[in-house]
Amino acid sequence: MHFTEEHESFRQSFKEFLQKEVTPYIDKWEKTGTIDRFIWKKFGEMGYFGINSPEEYGGMNLDLFYTVIFLEELQKINSGGFAAAMWAHVYLAMTHVNKEGDDRIKTEYLTPSINGDKIGCLCITEPFAGSDVSGIKTTAVKKGDTYIINGSKTFITNGVYSDYLIVVAKTNPDLGGKGISIFVVDRDTKGVSATKLNKLGWKASDTGEIAFDNVVIPIENLMGEEEKGFSYIMQHFALERLVMAINAHARAEFALEYAIQYMSERQAFGKTIDKFQALRHSVAEMASQIEVCKEFNYSVAKRLNDGEYVVKEASMAKLTATKMADEVIYNSLQLLGGYGYIEDYPLARLLRDSRLGPIGGGTSEILKEVIAKMVIDKKQYKPAT
Repeated sequence: MHFTEEHESFRQSFKEFLQKEVTPYIDKWEKTGTIDRFIWKKFGEMGYFGINSPEEYGGMNLDLFYTVIFLEELQKINSGGFAAAMWAHVYLAMTHVNKEGDDRIKTEYLTPSINGDKIGCLCITEPFAGSDVSGIKTTAVKKGDTYIINGSKTFITNGVYSDYLIVVAKTNPDLGGKGISIFVVDRDTKGVSATKLNKLGWKASDTGEIAFDNVVIPIENLMGEEEKGFSYIMQHFALERLVMAINAHARAEFALEYAIQYMSERQAFGKTIDKFQALRHSVAEMASQIEVCKEFNYSVAKRLNDGEYVVKEASMAKLTATKMADEVIYNSLQLLGGYGYIEDYPLARLLRDSRLGPIGGGTSEILKEVIAKMVIDKKQYKPAT
């Protein structure tokens, strides 16, 4: 219903690219926590970073279902960290550059990002403010023709090795959430420092804590209008949450497919274990859960692609799909018995990587409150104007 012949051709070529260019290095990157720069350039050369970007800056301006394919196939190489590094660059950092950046910013940051020459990260979360964006403490004080940024960010994907940072800061702290603005900051700007965090999963990605100590940037590095940052962030949260929902159904599908293949080969009591009713029914239930989430995610993607404002639906998609993925991967690991607990098999890493789903991009608890406000209190979130 949603995928044309061109979409499927793209899926096949991207799948082949990942198997040839990425998979051989995954275990190395998982151990070192560093993704070699050459692969970013290869992604850029193939156009994978420019799927949704404007043609005038080097992109292809394709529909959102190419993004769906990009996300789904990235989940099937069994490195949530590598996948996160790629999609955080494209759909977090580059989204803001594309939507709020002026022509100069797009030329200097979007085009090289599409080409794989520059890596970006989005800096919103702070040590004491995560899903509560209006609670951030980082400030950007205007002084002459500059802004001076002070504060810190944490849990930032690509936070250590990226070339530029999209930084959310308060230009008017007295206004709370209404006093937030967004800036682009070069990594080598004096006063910017980063520390890599040691995580349970997503080992290949460089998740960082970043400090800004009297960081001086030109006034031209303001993105969009001053004090409209909160609206911009809320507007893009729909895409981020849909991205994480799609990731969830794709990794659950990968886990179950692996478990089914294992069951068809593993024998017990004289027959393969896919012949035991209890296990068959477990698979049937998981397959049904995956399919329901996947179809809903596709529906939300279609609406977002058509220009609808889907904050509620994207929040629902992420809430349900990430919970489903954790359960399916947990139960798929169980189907492998002792082998599921062995690092040489993919389910152990997959289980750890999946656990971030209900946390990143807005915790499940926050999403429930966002949804409750819309469903019970009839609150309406509106796009930035």
